[in-house]
Amino acid sequence: MGVPKRKPSHSRQRMRRAYNSVLKLPQLSVCPQCAAPYIPHRVCPACGFYRGRQVISVKAET
Repeated sequence: MGVPKRKPSHSRQRMRRAYNSVLKLPQLSVCPQCAAPYIPHRVCPACGFYRGRQVISVKAET
């Protein structure tokens, strides 16, 4: 069985693990109220609705 001769450096460990964060990007859903993309199980940042009711008030952009 192959055994490493030396301990991997911190730099090499971090480079190897850096790609894992790319794989776990949040999937976006479409808001039924305003059709803006939002993260599931969170308040929609565009309209302030969550599960069909207004939770926060959002200022209109002009």
